Amino acid sequence: MGFEDKAGKYLTFVLDDRRYAFSIKSVIEIIGIQDITPVPESPVYMKGIINLRGRIIPLIDMRLRFKKEEIPYNKRTSIIIVRINEVDIGFIVDRVEEVTDISAEELSPPPVVTMDGASKYVMAVGKIKGDIVLLLDHDKLFSRSELKTLSESN
Repeated sequence: MGFEDKAGKYLTFVLDDRRYAFSIKSVIEIIGIQDITPVPESPVYMKGIINLRGRIIPLIDMRLRFKKEEIPYNKRTSIIIVRINEVDIGFIVDRVEEVTDISAEELSPPPVVTMDGASKYVMAVGKIKGDIVLLLDHDKLFSRSELKTLSESN
């Protein structure tokens, strides 16, 4: 299995002391934590919405999406704005690290199963300076109905 199509630049971030990454191609911007307006009857992982320069952005707490313990936000907490199927979504992460190149030789197939809910969203495992980074397929983070609900919130 070749990984030439998955090689490229990735934005790495941390959740619960694990490193993850999004392809930089889908990242719109990175911002600090903002005042969040809750949305009634939304999924538990959807923390609410923010108004970002006139755009309403739904926010997903990645810890909750991956069924991890919720922790208070702090000055390192960041929001990664990603475009998924023409919808801008903010992902709340513990902290953003860096943009880095990952070559095809540094990629391996994703694990069949891991101890958390994140494994179904992983498209590959990258190795950066000896550390493991789980490369997320943002298209698999939401079902079509979930994405429709998120797009209706903005």
